[in-house]
Amino acid sequence: MNILDKITLDKRKEVALRKSLIPISQLEQSVLFERETVSLANNLQHSKSGIIAEHKRRSPSKSVINNSLNVQDVASGYEDAGVCGMSVLTDGKYFGGSLDDLLTARASCKLPLLRKEFIIDEYQLIEAKAYGADVILLIAAILSKNEIKTFSEFAKSLNLDVLLEVHNEEELHKSIMPSLDMLGVNNRNLKTFNVSLETSKTLSKLIPDDFVKVSESGISNIEAIKELQPYGYQGFLIGENFMKTDNPGVNATQFIKSLL
Repeated sequence: MNILDKITLDKRKEVALRKSLIPISQLEQSVLFERETVSLANNLQHSKSGIIAEHKRRSPSKSVINNSLNVQDVASGYEDAGVCGMSVLTDGKYFGGSLDDLLTARASCKLPLLRKEFIIDEYQLIEAKAYGADVILLIAAILSKNEIKTFSEFAKSLNLDVLLEVHNEEELHKSIMPSLDMLGVNNRNLKTFNVSLETSKTLSKLIPDDFVKVSESGISNIEAIKELQPYGYQGFLIGENFMKTDNPGVNATQFIKSLL
């Protein structure tokens, strides 16, 4: 069983437990449930940098990245840096995140927020909305074509942007549908954890222009972005590169200045 299968298995148990504790009706009463969302896809289309900056404490491939920062400082720092959006990991067991991180980020900035999560149930989309997210992530590797369709259409009914993540050609072919806003190519092979920008380059030719193209993982320098822009990428998800420093906001500011 690879790490993704393991995470998904644990996620099913976790979501079943959450559903039994907090009913949907309670989530829908959240003060944030009615707020107007901000489109990340729109931001990326009108940006010169395309940076989506991430809050991530740890990961299965790198163990601890940074446990000492508070989400509030990271979110306001990213906003000051002029990033297009912020990704907040809400998985606890493998990434050290939580829905409270999303809530804190929402209270600290006006950026579009992506709930970075392993989504396997519509319930998690209602949670995302209730905790202040603007965008949800769907991972093609763990979902059937039908689930991608159901979840993405449901997300759109909640006015949430949808970023769909693929790792290879097979996942891409089953995923292309009008209810998506952005197609993200993850350059990390989830079986080996090796990272290669070639994945983004190869798959870019197969992604229709109706979607905003986002490249994820392994983007740690300006050169990587400059290399991918000619392939039509408008979004670049950067996590560890900023989070492994003492001040992700300042780091993101310098990064964006050198990029522009």
